[in-house]
Amino acid sequence: MNELVKIIFAIILPPLGVFFQVGIGKHFWINILLTLLGYIPGIVHAVWVVAKNK
Repeated sequence: MNELVKIIFAIILPPLGVFFQVGIGKHFWINILLTLLGYIPGIVHAVWVVAKNK
């Protein structure tokens, strides 16, 4: 999947962006928790995961 599309998903719905990049694993569950605690931390983590795992 195109990296730009993954980053857009990471901004709109952070867990979906992480799922597309790494699947269901520890980063996915961490992102779910961060998104529930606050939308901005979820976005930051999702963009970081997508950018780091190119």
